[in-house]
Amino acid sequence: MEEGDSSVRRWEDLYIDILVKILQSFDLFELTAGLAHVCSVWRLACSDQFLWMTLDLSILKSNFIKISLEPYVYVDCQSDKTLTSLLKICLNLSCGNILTLIFHYNLYVSDDQLTYTAERRPCLKRLVMPSWNRIKKIGICRAIRMWEYLESLTMPSIANPSYVLEEIGRSYKNFAELKIMWRCDMLFASTLVSFLPNLEVLSVRCAMLSKSALFTILDELDESILEKASRSHKFLTCMSDSCIMCQRTRNDEGLMRWYKYEEDLWKVDEVRSLAI
Repeated sequence: MEEGDSSVRRWEDLYIDILVKILQSFDLFELTAGLAHVCSVWRLACSDQFLWMTLDLSILKSNFIKISLEPYVYVDCQSDKTLTSLLKICLNLSCGNILTLIFHYNLYVSDDQLTYTAERRPCLKRLVMPSWNRIKKIGICRAIRMWEYLESLTMPSIANPSYVLEEIGRSYKNFAELKIMWRCDMLFASTLVSFLPNLEVLSVRCAMLSKSALFTILDELDESILEKASRSHKFLTCMSDSCIMCQRTRNDEGLMRWYKYEEDLWKVDEVRSLAI
């Protein structure tokens, strides 16, 4: 074909739905590497809602070292720059269409990064949080208030989870699912019962749960745990000495230290809607 031949089909002339289908085969880094700057049509395709219903950042971890003082981690500056840049591109391209946001457990998000994300995604329904080390109470509560439609939350270890549950209880009408990844004690159980009485799904597969705390959560006076759980749609338990997760939970004193174990193990859950 000669240059300028009208029979030659240009990339920007592709139907948008075909171009979106092609873009679905790209990973996050490829999608945000500059494809949206090719032309206006590609920009429109890169902003299609089907590409951004889930923003999965579980492929991105911070380059960090453990330290003895708060926040107990030091994050490499380049890691912070990479995350900030990626968040800006993704949040701009997604145009408010992100319903599920997944952070890697060892992605140490700062207060500013969390606030920036919350301000631009008010329609979020599911959130898988990273470690809380660099996020202060005011930052967490502010973000929670902005995500008024949140229905599902996965929370790693936090020193005082009670105020988070209180904020969730005040802010969300349709909150239904909670997965916790820290020691579940009586304070947590009583706070959960007080502020999230209508919770439909609770996963503590990554936590040490005492019998007294479980009795408080189930909130009945039956004679055994199984009787207390009889009103639940499904009640899954594991206290096997041979279970690797139970062993690690006990060895870590109820506070799973994920950086020591296999990559992606923290993503597993028997509840399909909580698995990643």
